[in-house]
Amino acid sequence: MATKITYRRIYEDSSPQDGQRVLVDRVWPRGMKKEDAHLDEWLRDVAPSTELRKWYGHNAERFTEFRRRYLTELRDDDHQEAAGHLRELATGDRLTLLTATKDVDHSQAAVLAEWLAKKKR
Repeated sequence: MATKITYRRIYEDSSPQDGQRVLVDRVWPRGMKKEDAHLDEWLRDVAPSTELRKWYGHNAERFTEFRRRYLTELRDDDHQEAAGHLRELATGDRLTLLTATKDVDHSQAAVLAEWLAKKKR
């Protein structure tokens, strides 16, 4: 797995320390031009389902349940291929997971970073 897996907002400036930059949102970030995103990949199929995303609504009080449901989704047929590809990307030196979410510590990017770190062990 990647030596360093981080996550942050896509609206922040890119950095050489980012390594591979992967957007993990299902929908494209508002106001972000594709050429300004400096992405290596947009892996929308690893993002939470539309139903889960709408239920969560970025309500931090629901994060524990969101995390549980999302980790379950990562094992379903709709997510397995993308989740496996993300694990492959995480074999490099550095991987930065990007999201448009304002509260990145309560986002799917945070859940994925933790999930990848556990897969690393």
